[in-house]
Amino acid sequence: MRKFFASLILIATCLSSQAAFAGPKVEFKTTLGNFVVELDADKAPKTTANFLNYVKSGFYNGTIFHRVIDGFMIQGGGFTSELVQKPTDAPVVSEANNGLKNNNYTIAMARTSDPDSATAQFFINVKDNQGLDFPNAMGNGYTVFGKVISGTQTIDAIRKVPTMVASAPRMGRMADVPAKTVTIESATILK
Repeated sequence: MRKFFASLILIATCLSSQAAFAGPKVEFKTTLGNFVVELDADKAPKTTANFLNYVKSGFYNGTIFHRVIDGFMIQGGGFTSELVQKPTDAPVVSEANNGLKNNNYTIAMARTSDPDSATAQFFINVKDNQGLDFPNAMGNGYTVFGKVISGTQTIDAIRKVPTMVASAPRMGRMADVPAKTVTIESATILK
């Protein structure tokens, strides 16, 4: 009987600790299907808050996955279907040194060579990308702030879309642009 109660206490402790680590969830509806990401507000609080502000404002609705490299990542959240970059809020400070890794199906912030330049664009790793982890060869890394928890088949469909070099207003030409536009129809915080 004593072992039975000890087992119940252990199970209850495990369940409550899992619930305590459950972060906000965002559902993306795209033209190739839906997927849900769970965010890690404990390890990436500033990045998560930044991302959720863009979701709440409707910023991602109508943007596209503009850079797709099968065997690497899919990137979106910053361009219209005409390849016009949307204006963003101020950049967020890098949280790449948070212990989270750029593993398959994790979501991370896209940025320029400046580690503190991430705004709205994000990418989803389609393989384990250790070269993007902190510290990488450049000394910084890319901030992982969550993972895909459902709809990985949608991520796999996006990564398989054929790509091309396309003309982008004010930017000249962009490589790795999907030949078939993949639109984020909506991004919604789940209750």
